[in-house]
Amino acid sequence: MARFRATVPSRRAAADTFAYLATFSNAADWDPGVLAGQQLDPGPVAVGTRFRLVVPFLGRRLPLIYRVTSYQPDHEVVLAAASGLLRATDKIVVTGGADGSAVSYEAEVRLRGPLAVFDLILRPGFRAVAGRAAAGLAQALSRDPGAGTTVSPGAPAPSGQTAPPGQGKADRRP
Repeated sequence: MARFRATVPSRRAAADTFAYLATFSNAADWDPGVLAGQQLDPGPVAVGTRFRLVVPFLGRRLPLIYRVTSYQPDHEVVLAAASGLLRATDKIVVTGGADGSAVSYEAEVRLRGPLAVFDLILRPGFRAVAGRAAAGLAQALSRDPGAGTTVSPGAPAPSGQTAPPGQGKADRRP
């Protein structure tokens, strides 16, 4: 199993930071390891909301369906994904107030089936990918708080923000 933890400051209010990160399809905006992101269920994020992220894995595009398994509004969201190759869990905790916040991000990946024997080999590569994601997250959260980043499902995204498939960076190809 590979694990990664990071704490990242945000210039945005805690509620805005949380809304941006809980809409997990926005990962395509800040995580260079996410090729595309889409919210599959309409409406606000809640327990059960699903997101489809496409990530590179062993030279291929691997779609992962993440489901929100725990949700505490404006504070914590836990998401889990499973495929025939791996299981992933991401936990995002946001603390702070109206004048800024901090994000605690934990990610865990476990290979499944016959690939499980390669879990130890996965760790250094996962840490490198996760480190780039943490740097991208820090950059995204340091942008001007008045610039607004959350995009509703189905709405066109301003340049550089996450949008539904076929619109903008959320559906970029390698």
